Amino acid sequence: MSAPAHDSDLRAARSAHSRRALFAGSVGNFIEWYEFGVYGYFATIIAARFFTPEGGSEVEALVKTYASFALAFFFRPVGAALFGRLGDRVGRRPVLILVIALMTAATTLIGVLPTYAAVGALAPWLLTFLRVLQGLSAGGEFGGAVSVMTEFSPPGRRGLYGSWQSFTVALGLLAGAGVAALLATVLTSRELEDWGWRLPFLLTLPLGLGALRLRLRLDETPSFERERQRERPPGSQVARAIALGAGRIMGWAAAGYTFLVVLPSYLQSTLNATFQQALLATVLANLGFAATIVPAGWLSDRIGRRPVMLTGAVLVTVLAIPLLNLLQHSGTSNAVKGVAVFVAGAVVGLMAGPGPAMLSEMFPTSVRYTGLGLAYALSNAVFSGCAGLIITETIKRTGSVDIPAYYAAATCAVSVLALATLRTGKGS
Repeated sequence: MSAPAHDSDLRAARSAHSRRALFAGSVGNFIEWYEFGVYGYFATIIAARFFTPEGGSEVEALVKTYASFALAFFFRPVGAALFGRLGDRVGRRPVLILVIALMTAATTLIGVLPTYAAVGALAPWLLTFLRVLQGLSAGGEFGGAVSVMTEFSPPGRRGLYGSWQSFTVALGLLAGAGVAALLATVLTSRELEDWGWRLPFLLTLPLGLGALRLRLRLDETPSFERERQRERPPGSQVARAIALGAGRIMGWAAAGYTFLVVLPSYLQSTLNATFQQALLATVLANLGFAATIVPAGWLSDRIGRRPVMLTGAVLVTVLAIPLLNLLQHSGTSNAVKGVAVFVAGAVVGLMAGPGPAMLSEMFPTSVRYTGLGLAYALSNAVFSGCAGLIITETIKRTGSVDIPAYYAAATCAVSVLALATLRTGKGS
């Protein structure tokens, strides 16, 4: 075989490996965020079925539901540390297979759980236990998926490949919203509350089995094979990078969950929107989010991660309150409200697109799975997982309906400071 033909075959093989890694890494993330979206969209129904004993208030039940939501996020760092250590020692592939199996099993079981009416106080404990398992598996998902995507990416395209992790977040949330909207349309309110809410969770089983099949066909990354025996950097150096990484993405985490997941319950409980109206607003926000992620990742390969992510963080800081005020104002047309939520999602996408590659580049291969997984998990545990709980409880105590905007703007302002320390150079 001639040298040019041999080189062509090698390039084709690398391209095939890159595409396979992209799909295998993306699909697990899609399932994870589909489920977390579904849980957020059905928060009011889950509250009534699992957290409302006879005579309990709806607000109290919703707070407890978001507390369970937050608890799962606080187990993400545990999962990131546990599975990340395994992934940096035994390989990305086996750990990614394990975490998708765990996530699929836990999510499917939520769909068959008995409610408070059937088993009393045991119901919220069973739900919380499954949420913990989901948190552990989700914590191990991000670091491995991003490591695989970026370590298999062609030269100069790490931002583009990493952006697919964030893009599948949008796809997962959109799929969850779409399924919820479909069920709300074809089922009566009574049917939805009695048994319809279970269907989106049960749908995870075939999705998870498909993802498992893809990951079983995945190869180990060349970077890991080359550097698996390399000495790891000092723990203090890794810890500083984790803290800085968490600060750089805290605005993405907080604003993303505020605009993309918490929004439905906020619109229903605070602005008296219907379930269908709240879901439509969420779909538009997620469409805006999805529209900018991949272009932002692509652009960051050309002009650098810092300018793209800084633009998103600054825009959320400046626009969060005006956009929320448009939703609150009774004289605002539905078209303008639609544009407002679309723009809210789009500016978050500017941070989410380059974010995975930015985190990946902060850590050497020997600690990448653990480091970027922990940075992401810690930031999401505090600023995403607690978003619904903080916003709902603060509105309850203060009566201020502007709390979601203050929360998103404040966290993005901190991210602006952390992102200012990022090098402007493009990733390799």
